Amino acid sequence: MATVEEKTTPICCSKAAVTASSTSSNVPKQKQQPSFVSAVDSRLDPPPKSASSKGITVMAKAQTLHPLDPLTAAEISVAVATVRAAGATPEVRDSMRFIEVDLVEPEKQVVALADAYFFPPFQPSLLPRTKGGPVIPSKLPPRKARLVVYNKKSNETSIWIVELTEVHATTRGGHHRGKVISSTIVPDVQPPMDAVEYAECEAVVKDYPPFREAMKKRGIEDMDLVMVDPWCAGYHSEGDAPSRRLAKPLFFCRTESDCPMENGYARPVEGIHVLVDMQNMVVLEFEDRKLVPLPQADPLRNYTSGETRGGVDRSDVKPLQIIQPDGPSFRVNGNFVQWQKWNFRIGFTPREGLVVYSVAYIDGSRGRRPVAHRLSFVEMVVPYGDPNDPHYRKNAFDAGEDGLGKNAHSLKKGCDCLGYIKYFDAHFTNFYGSVETIENCVCMHEEDHGMLWKHQDWRTGLAEVRRSRRLTVSFICTVANYEYGFYWHFYQDGKIEAEVKLTGILSLGALQQGETRKYGTTIAPGLYAPVHQHFFVARMDMAVDCKPGDAFNQVVEVNVKVEEPGKNNVHNNAFYAEEKLLKSELEAMRDCDPLSARHWIVRNTRSVNRTGHLTGYKLVPGSNCLPLAGSEAKFLRRAAFLKHNLWVTAYARDELHPGGEFPNQNPRVGEGLATWVKQNRPLEEADIVLWYVFGVTHIPRLEDWPVMPVEHIGFMLMPHGFFNCSPAVDVPPSPSDLDDKENGMPAKPSQNGLIAKL
Repeated sequence: MATVEEKTTPICCSKAAVTASSTSSNVPKQKQQPSFVSAVDSRLDPPPKSASSKGITVMAKAQTLHPLDPLTAAEISVAVATVRAAGATPEVRDSMRFIEVDLVEPEKQVVALADAYFFPPFQPSLLPRTKGGPVIPSKLPPRKARLVVYNKKSNETSIWIVELTEVHATTRGGHHRGKVISSTIVPDVQPPMDAVEYAECEAVVKDYPPFREAMKKRGIEDMDLVMVDPWCAGYHSEGDAPSRRLAKPLFFCRTESDCPMENGYARPVEGIHVLVDMQNMVVLEFEDRKLVPLPQADPLRNYTSGETRGGVDRSDVKPLQIIQPDGPSFRVNGNFVQWQKWNFRIGFTPREGLVVYSVAYIDGSRGRRPVAHRLSFVEMVVPYGDPNDPHYRKNAFDAGEDGLGKNAHSLKKGCDCLGYIKYFDAHFTNFYGSVETIENCVCMHEEDHGMLWKHQDWRTGLAEVRRSRRLTVSFICTVANYEYGFYWHFYQDGKIEAEVKLTGILSLGALQQGETRKYGTTIAPGLYAPVHQHFFVARMDMAVDCKPGDAFNQVVEVNVKVEEPGKNNVHNNAFYAEEKLLKSELEAMRDCDPLSARHWIVRNTRSVNRTGHLTGYKLVPGSNCLPLAGSEAKFLRRAAFLKHNLWVTAYARDELHPGGEFPNQNPRVGEGLATWVKQNRPLEEADIVLWYVFGVTHIPRLEDWPVMPVEHIGFMLMPHGFFNCSPAVDVPPSPSDLDDKENGMPAKPSQNGLIAKL
């Protein structure tokens, strides 16, 4: 993932955007370190030998890239070339298809070491104190890549770990030098599908004579009008077992070939069953089960601005410009971001998309206070509620089966942000191992967020008000018909908001003349939208007031209770907040309860505030739901994590995917979270990971057609007894604040415009 120049534009990503000067942080240059090996981590390499190659510049990876920086294009190329070179035969090498190439994230102690001595803002306090002072290493461990490789010939999936010892930069694009650490075949799985496979599947189906004949019966002879969406097969019976790589496509049809932005989803093709072998790209099963007429052409089917057929674009909205003449308030150094009192690192993976690392708040004399080690959206599931074919099998795992990151947008083609924007690029491997770059993939900008605080004194008539500003980091992806925007908002009062915006186009079904369906909404003649749900899983590796590697957090559930009538409640008006410590993983499987204002607090067991209570951050649910399906629903075999809104686990490095790493055609029951918590690890003082499952039940409206306006869902992480006074108001600095060198935050005037009344 690379950074690109920031751009200022009064309208959304205008081509007239002006390239601005870099806002790299004015941080001190990297310190010169003694050249001896540390006792801090026994896996550190000895000092590197001097490397020399004719005409080749050698970059020591440990010194130029932070351990949490996403893999560069050069590193991905090295990893792919190393794995391909390790193939036993030419046939094996030619059959390799590269599903994911991702960074092997290091142990937390290595991250602490990097942040302490190798990368700004240099925080030696992150490491434990030792007698005689810390011993500083000469270099960090080599970075590693993890590759998921599918063998097209053998239908096998393997996982490779490659050590990226050195990457050689040349004008021709590089030379590889990597080392295979391990290679493991994973039996009985199917890895995520790739865009190349989707395109090949569409071509195979459209060339299949029985399919062409079925479309001809429906009045369609021009195959250029036909859209084939190759949905993963899921798992509904032994016929879907992962011994074969399968897709069960859905079909739609445009009305005009010269209308590239026409909404083809407005004309679903019902009654055709196709099963495709994605390994060999052949049609295994075909059946024209029922002839359902294609819905009539929708007059609003073209949603291109200025070209809507049957409608008129709005012309009564005046321009709205967001201008920051002095530039933004954030500072960026590589992937390290500083804004107000927040700092964190930006990451990106093919599966999750945006990842936010090392989230911390600079709190006056208390210095840098960690909040979370890693924040991301790790899975999403979209089950449909119509029992009819083909809708009953629409239960996509959009992260595990497709990859949110790999389906992300280049915001050069359309950005939803306004103002001064900092973009980050993302690098991926394609199916054949070549590196592809999504330019302007992650967007970061500041937003005015209305009122932060206000009070008017009725005696004097005087009023004080403070505007709220937030920093937003986001990306957007498209999975078939739906768009999803994923956002992390950072606020001046210490809040972190996670938000998902759902938009795009509904997945529809066709109706016979006069037919209606109880499992959906009729939105046009012969056209209906099935009821469905969207579920998202946020994984939050918390670190409230914890250095990397510390295990001093616990989770408390808070419920509001009504006091029993009696001497303590003679007026029958009393209620109180009752806390319950979640002591183990099985005890911590919890659901939302708005009637009791239920929320959860992550507390540090060894850090107190000025009242003597433990410091903490609380998870405040937004609107939420649980699956509206019977306990034996097939999709719940793979998505057992949807059965509860909150799960809490003790940190384990390899526990990342709540439904298991390979949910595609997964025959196993309860893999992932539901299996891990059976260990029932203690949580009274632990390295805590929160898994919050939140969703929305979508009963489509007539107004959701032809395009669906944005719907918002999410939750809040809020300080709870974390600060000694409101972080929304600046307070006089203590002497130690005036030059907080250790935390890399030299004193400077406040940027948030908030003034304390003294």
